[in-house]
Order: sequence, then C-alpha cells, then structure tokens
Amino acid sequence: MSAITKTVYPGIFDRVKAMTVDSIVLIILIIVVTDIFSSFESVPDSARIIAFVFIFGLYDPLLTSFFGGTIGHKTMGIEIKRVDSPEKNILFHLALLRYMIKVFLGWISLLTVSGNEKKRAIHDSLAGSIVVYNNQ
Repeated sequence: MSAITKTVYPGIFDRVKAMTVDSIVLIILIIVVTDIFSSFESVPDSARIIAFVFIFGLYDPLLTSFFGGTIGHKTMGIEIKRVDSPEKNILFHLALLRYMIKVFLGWISLLTVSGNEKKRAIHDSLAGSIVVYNNQ
C-alpha cells in the first residue's frame, strides 16, 4: 500500500520572514558600501548609481536565478524554482521580471499567496516560478 504525500508549500509567514532577513541584509550592504565610499575623498556619481542598482535592483534577481533564492529565502529553508521544472532555478530575466512585479505590487502580490493550492503569488504566476521548501 503506497502512501500519498501532499507537497506543502511555504505560506505567507515564511515569505515575510525571508523578506525581513533580506531587509536586514540590504541595510548591512548599504552601511558597508557607505562606509567604503566615505573612505574616499571623492566618489563618482556613476559608482553610487551602480552600487544603488546592485543593492536594490539586482540583489534579489541575481541570487534567485543563480542560487534559487536570496539569503532570506535560504535562511527560511525556501527556494524559488521553475513551476514546470521544480529542480531548476528560474532564469535571470524571469527572476528580474518576478522581482519588478513584486516591487510594483508590493503586499498586494504577497497577499495572493493564500488564494491558490500551490501558494503562488501574482509575481510567481507571471514569472513561471514556484516557492518550495528546499528539502522537497
């Protein structure tokens, strides 16, 4: 007799905890970059722009596409994968799209997690991603 196992997907609380950890990481990155910049007499605006874009625009998409999630996701034991191929990370352009939608919609997107069986937020649905526990 075989047992039917049902996959459990991370809910809103695990995602909020991951966002909290990522917020702390971003604050630390800002402090470190600010400290580095303050040690120079003059820092070009282009360097400041690049640092800003990396910290606020590329942190999430780069880590999600290369490692399956951010530091916050990994800390909470969750990963972002392709919905059609859950063993693979999502591609960078989809991770960037996912992040932009998440930022644009904010909490509205996150609150849609409880609205479906696989707990996919709007940004997950539009990017073809799914959030899973990393031990599954």
